[in-house]
Amino acid sequence: MSRMCQITGKKVMFGHNVSHSNAKTKRKFVPNLQTKKFYSEKTGDWVTLKVSAAGIRNINKNGLDACLAKAKEKGYWK
Repeated sequence: MSRMCQITGKKVMFGHNVSHSNAKTKRKFVPNLQTKKFYSEKTGDWVTLKVSAAGIRNINKNGLDACLAKAKEKGYWK
């Protein structure tokens, strides 16, 4: 699961660089991923996740255990 957020499922997208002359070259749009440790109150231990900035905001808003349950349901996290 490289370059994929384990909470939101964001991953690399592809597109074009477009020059002034409208020539197009391929490029990647890479998500803003960070490797972070979060403390799970449910299990009482630390969980290391590769999460995007949006995933970190989701965890701050909803709590780690709720986000992990939703990510498991969608298949983003083991």
